[in-house]
Amino acid sequence: MKKLILACAVLAALAGCSDADVASNNLSKAADNFQIERRVVFYNGINGEYMLTIEGLCSLGNADKPKEVTITCKTGPSSYKKHFLGLSDNVTYFVEQMDAADVSVYHYKVVFKPSMIIPDISIK
Repeated sequence: MKKLILACAVLAALAGCSDADVASNNLSKAADNFQIERRVVFYNGINGEYMLTIEGLCSLGNADKPKEVTITCKTGPSSYKKHFLGLSDNVTYFVEQMDAADVSVYHYKVVFKPSMIIPDISIK
């Protein structure tokens, strides 16, 4: 995903990405910043039943291993829960965005977080 974003940024500078690419990128950034309500459903393809549902301000893992998915959800102003789930040949998942979100198709969204640059130092 990060490579696609970088590729779109480079292409946008040269020739421009489609409106759909820009909107999709901006929606992904908003979800990764816990601004979009989502429902994640894990589904058993053999018996056709839902196994697990996670709802809330949730972000999918961006660097998950094969056959693994992590989901981090914001549960309060500074509270988070992270879920680790394994996938198999008969278990899959889908993510539903619960409500429409306003994002621009005319510019890329860049999120600058000073807290990532200035470390949180604990002195013992």
